[in-house]
Amino acid sequence: MPQPVKDGPTIRSEDPANPSMTDEQLMFAFQRGSSEAFTHLFHRYQQPLFGFFRRRVTDASLAEELTQETFIAVLRRIAHYKAVSLFRTYLYAIGFHVLRSYRRKAFFRAGFTGTAAIEHEPATGPSFESDFLLRQALRKLDRVDREVLLLREFEQLAYAEIAVILHLPVNTVRSRLFRARSALRELLNEPPIRSTSKQLSITKEQA
Repeated sequence: MPQPVKDGPTIRSEDPANPSMTDEQLMFAFQRGSSEAFTHLFHRYQQPLFGFFRRRVTDASLAEELTQETFIAVLRRIAHYKAVSLFRTYLYAIGFHVLRSYRRKAFFRAGFTGTAAIEHEPATGPSFESDFLLRQALRKLDRVDREVLLLREFEQLAYAEIAVILHLPVNTVRSRLFRARSALRELLNEPPIRSTSKQLSITKEQA
């Protein structure tokens, strides 16, 4: 009966090629020079991050561009990364910065050309009447309230994560989320509210 090779290679939990590693472990492996670790992170978050931008801009190619720009920013900041929060919080914070930067540039370009800046947010998906109504209702919300709602319902972030990304106290996140849900319910006057593959919970959640 063949005997196992004692000195052969083994896959350890800290191996950058192991897809079961946490996001934070992969980031530390990437800091140590593992390109495989970053590849795993890219595949984990490419679609969620694209969805993050797609719900805020109507142009899919622009959403793809902003997604790539966010990952490039992660690459550039790798030497300074510290796991003071979850990696996904860190990633969405960078994505939110990239989005704000794009909006500022679009506003200034509109000013120079003498045209009004086009509001590209939020797009909820490729369906028809229900998503159109939801998109129009979301546009009417206060921008911060809208961001809190989207981050909670679509990105499914915890209150503490949203607080970090938007630089708000956790209690403010809670109150704004409640206000956004109430306002959205009144605007649509049809709870529960359904999107293409997501159902917005209008009822108050527990933390």
